[in-house]
Amino acid sequence: MKKLAILVLGTGVVLIVLLSVCRAETKAEPFGMNNVVEIARKLAQQPFQEPQKVPEFLRKLNYDHWRDIRFHPDKALWRKEKLPFQVQFFHPGFLYDRTVSISVLDHNRIEPVPFSPDLFSYGLNDFKGTIPPRLGFAGFRLHYRINSPDHFDEVAIFLGASYFRVVGKGERFGLSARALAIDTADPSGEEFPFFKEFWLQRPGPDANRMVVYALIDSPSATGAYRFEVRPGGATEVGVTCTVFLRKKVKKLGLAPLTSMFFYGENTNKRPIDDFRQEVHDSDGLSILTGGNERIWRPLENPPALLDTSFQLNNPKGFGLLERDRNFDHYQDLEVDFQLRPSAWIVPNGNWGEGVVELVQIPSQKEADDNIVSFWVPAAVPEVLRPLTLSYTMSWFSRAKAPLAEVVSTRTSRGRQDHSRRFLVDFVGRKLNSLGKDAKLSAGVSVGGGKIIEQHLIKNPFTGGWRLEVEVLPDETGILGKVLPDKLKKPLELRALLRKDNEILTETWSYVVYP
Repeated sequence: MKKLAILVLGTGVVLIVLLSVCRAETKAEPFGMNNVVEIARKLAQQPFQEPQKVPEFLRKLNYDHWRDIRFHPDKALWRKEKLPFQVQFFHPGFLYDRTVSISVLDHNRIEPVPFSPDLFSYGLNDFKGTIPPRLGFAGFRLHYRINSPDHFDEVAIFLGASYFRVVGKGERFGLSARALAIDTADPSGEEFPFFKEFWLQRPGPDANRMVVYALIDSPSATGAYRFEVRPGGATEVGVTCTVFLRKKVKKLGLAPLTSMFFYGENTNKRPIDDFRQEVHDSDGLSILTGGNERIWRPLENPPALLDTSFQLNNPKGFGLLERDRNFDHYQDLEVDFQLRPSAWIVPNGNWGEGVVELVQIPSQKEADDNIVSFWVPAAVPEVLRPLTLSYTMSWFSRAKAPLAEVVSTRTSRGRQDHSRRFLVDFVGRKLNSLGKDAKLSAGVSVGGGKIIEQHLIKNPFTGGWRLEVEVLPDETGILGKVLPDKLKKPLELRALLRKDNEILTETWSYVVYP
């Protein structure tokens, strides 16, 4: 603010002076990632407190009764303002036995989103009158006009522990991501960090992306997360996180993905009698190494827990993919496995040394998420020392591949006693263009056995090429006697196709345990 001052000098001259008066003003910084990091830091310095569970009658609901509780769409957040994103909320109950705090960031204001039973329809459930008025929400879902300009579709769901799911245009929800995984597949048992609080950034009237801040908590760790959801043909999620350990952990899994593989074309003994040829949300783990090698590991439903890892330095990407998009392979008109998304993770910056771990858990039900993959850094941070990293997730149906890809893996008994036969189909534009007389070579390596037969032939039905390999496992000890299964070595196979010195395909990687 400026004021005029009139000074009368001794000579009678009047001097008009413009005075600048500075008013001390304090302008609050907008709430952002730094605030959440500080909250997580202070929380990690305190003993873990188990959150209060929701009433028992809600925890005892089965899935059908819980699903009968539906949010009223006309009460969605930002619906009346006609903003490009809308938010609907989930009611606690069933598996979702704790609530999360949810607030809206509007400029410099933080406004909690109040819970009310009137936000929900309870269907055939008759307990609306007993719902605590300040119960809280279990999670939320983001809606955006992704498939039609006239309809708001779900594009992201944040619900349960630290799980979230995302879809791109024309996709059905399938695999999930998590904020953090701790001691997965460890005999001591896995710990599941959970979302404790969310802050939703109010989008502008023309926004095409949505920012969500989150706080996670668990007995061993806290974390601050920023998710930027960018819906589209392939929906992208930019993730930045800072994690603090309260205590040492055996295994810290970063950027975890969780999926389901019940059976596929590489399954010789189906767990159930079913009309469907394949049942899975994902059918393979894909990895792009720091050296630009592309690796494909087909998934399986193993007879026992199968925990494998790929040692890498500065990986360029990894993800769980649903590569098979042929409806005829599923024949399921209800769940549409051919429309389930793939999820691909690209690290921002160098992540250093570590492993991409793949955990495959035996399952007798297709409702079980029995596949987990994540990045495990070689150096686990010390207690209370922050670990910060960022990555971009892409949720998509199809992507352009620079190399020919593996589209199917099949196995069977070999022609000799105890031998195994593998048939691997590679498909890709450049590979497909080669005629049946092209001089291709297959680079095949086997650990724990020896190759007794190998063929590479053009596949006229896929347009690509099929590699057939028969392998005899090492089943005898130093005395020439057949070893019991627990002493036999696993078969480890790798294969790729070349023309002269040019690599035409990704690397097929497969493990068979006795």
